[in-house]
Amino acid sequence: MLLTVDVGNTNITLGLFQGNEVFVTFRITTQAARTSDEYGSMIAEMLVRKGIKVKEVEDVIIASVVPKVMYSLNSGIIKYFGIQPIVVGVGTKTGIRINRTDPREVGADRIVDAVAAYELYGGPCIVIDFGTATTYDLISEQGTFEAGVTSPGIQISAKALWDGTAKLPEIEIRKPESILGKDTISSMQAGIVYGYIGQTEYIVNRMKEESGIKNIKVIATGGLGRVIYENTDCIDVYDNQLTLQGMRIIYEKNKKTYEDR
Repeated sequence: MLLTVDVGNTNITLGLFQGNEVFVTFRITTQAARTSDEYGSMIAEMLVRKGIKVKEVEDVIIASVVPKVMYSLNSGIIKYFGIQPIVVGVGTKTGIRINRTDPREVGADRIVDAVAAYELYGGPCIVIDFGTATTYDLISEQGTFEAGVTSPGIQISAKALWDGTAKLPEIEIRKPESILGKDTISSMQAGIVYGYIGQTEYIVNRMKEESGIKNIKVIATGGLGRVIYENTDCIDVYDNQLTLQGMRIIYEKNKKTYEDR
């Protein structure tokens, strides 16, 4: 089995693959202060609780946007699984060409999402990842990463609202029955959710307009993205396993190289 590890700013999402399908997923919070033993034992125990033996994991691939956790995470996997993890980065074959001023600035998460969207759904496409930050990336018909937009994530935006005001409470982020809020909580929910729907639609439409590319498929993933997807026509597909699938595809593209390590 292949274990894929998506290290985000808020959570680490792990997916275990049997062939091309995700067999099981689980999450842990991203904390730089954890030791290698904490990471290794935690991941191993979660697998065991799912009825999976540690020795059934044959390889591990990591895509990370949090450098501070990598030493402990890498060491933990080596110590508890006896596997040298594969880390998506410079030199990794992806099949995606990056047409940016500095290709090294593009995060591993965005590359992985781009690979999955292009390989699974084709190009041209716009990939939206509703994570800690929300990213919008344009992939051409030929599989070139052409451009991207980065905005504060839904949770960050909401947290800024209640942290920056004395009387507004922390609330659940969900779509209220009406945009016409009759109380503080529903008015906040309306502003956050409908406001983010509006942002998503504007950015997608502007990217389509400025690129001049027609028939662009829009694929979304991540966190609270389903709430947006269910309330707009500008997103064609919501795939909550997109990032994990991207890591699997990259692993397959580099499998022979990894086997020769």
